[in-house]
Amino acid sequence: MTGITRLPHPEPTDVALTDVLFALSDPARLEIVRELAAGPLTMAECGVTNPDLPKSTKSHLMKVLREAGIVRNEPDGRRRLVSLRKDELDAVFPGLLDSVLAAD
Repeated sequence: MTGITRLPHPEPTDVALTDVLFALSDPARLEIVRELAAGPLTMAECGVTNPDLPKSTKSHLMKVLREAGIVRNEPDGRRRLVSLRKDELDAVFPGLLDSVLAAD
């Protein structure tokens, strides 16, 4: 039996501002980022504010956020732990995430 697969994450220096802004432009993805601002969550806990969200849609939203370099999605036993890469994003784009999260 194999463990949960590790997913690729871009290095902070490879994160493109256009990818970050695109990922944050979607209201559902932005809501997930707002949830993660309070701390890491399991995949099951992310997006609980929208229980009607199909699993496939949620998976796609998380993939876009991960590939843009906004979140880290790591194996944690039999589940996946998702966390905001705030420190890494702040190092590349100072204040960007705080500004986006503070906006209404």
